[in-house]
Amino acid sequence: MNGKYQTIRFTIENRVARLTFARPPLNVFNIQMMREINNALNDCSNQRDTVAVVFDASPESRAFSAGVAVEEYAEETSYQMLESFHEIFHTLRHMAKPVVAVVDGAALGGGCELVAGCDIVIAGERARFGQPEIKLGVFPPVAALLLPRIIGERRARELILTGEIIDAPEALRLGLVNYVVPSTQLEQKTQEVLARLRELSAPALEATRRALDAGAYGASFTEALAAIENLYLNDLMKTEDAHEGIKAFMEKRKPVWRNR
Repeated sequence: MNGKYQTIRFTIENRVARLTFARPPLNVFNIQMMREINNALNDCSNQRDTVAVVFDASPESRAFSAGVAVEEYAEETSYQMLESFHEIFHTLRHMAKPVVAVVDGAALGGGCELVAGCDIVIAGERARFGQPEIKLGVFPPVAALLLPRIIGERRARELILTGEIIDAPEALRLGLVNYVVPSTQLEQKTQEVLARLRELSAPALEATRRALDAGAYGASFTEALAAIENLYLNDLMKTEDAHEGIKAFMEKRKPVWRNR
């Protein structure tokens, strides 16, 4: 890992950029890590012949990512947290390269949102997915925008409103992931998918991804996410319960909701 990247490993090899989360054991996203991810994406965005970006986790990790560090939800850092995290999605849309997630272990909170933002998802049998933010008294902005489009309105609402965690077979059934394989076969399946992409034109792939994005959003992604960010920062984060949920998690106790 070079001096530029302390929390991820980043390589470009054989027309594929690979960003490996290296903040074990759970690869919790803090602001530094989110900024490093975005910097790496910017580094590969000018590589015209790159046909795919792969997100995965280091072998010593127990999770793809357990989400955003809870301490970053605090009022004084919530703006920087959202800005750093959402910039990843804006960069992915701008660069318009196919994105593959390789998930072994838990993808929760921001980890599940990143999965939702990918084009192809390969999961190990022990993978789990969920948006438990509601249990902290907050909600996941990107999931609120993307999950209904991916898995359907009813099930997305249930997952986000209850914080339910689902296993890999259920994620496959819902369409959140494309493949479920034994953990020992994850790299083999990843290489099979990448081999198909390497046979194709990088500019054609980019144009196709832009077309797919254009068809997916009535309002633009940028406009929709900006509206959700405003709700999160200027309404939700001014409630007592949002602060109580975060504080209770940090203190390892059950939250006492005041409903205000």
